[in-house]
Amino acid sequence: MSYTIPSRLAEAARRSVSHEEANIRALRLYRAWLRGAPTVVSQYALPISVAHFRHAIRQRFEMNRHVTDLKAIDVLLLKGHQDYQETMNTWKLRDHVMGILLKSQERPQKTFMQKFLEGRDDEAIIPAASGVH
Repeated sequence: MSYTIPSRLAEAARRSVSHEEANIRALRLYRAWLRGAPTVVSQYALPISVAHFRHAIRQRFEMNRHVTDLKAIDVLLLKGHQDYQETMNTWKLRDHVMGILLKSQERPQKTFMQKFLEGRDDEAIIPAASGVH
């Protein structure tokens, strides 16, 4: 087990002033995750390859590609860096890494029968304040 100095990975929370700056910060975080992939796989003795781990990280970043609000991007970057720091410092358990970082974030599509048995159809519900009649 390798040890790191926790303050080495610490980064002060800050706000992006432009989309270009946010993009640079996101790329820097993405590259840090990719560079740290071999370390994470070996430290946590994950039963997956480094390539699979990198693919999972890529999916997590791609999932948020459509976000354009700077405040939302800053929150995502803050949480992403926090996850990176906690993972690299071995402050997470193996199950955290496997479950949180590598599980799919998409909700599985439900069949008609599953929706019927639950007694609800979320797609058919229109919020009252949406302005759609």
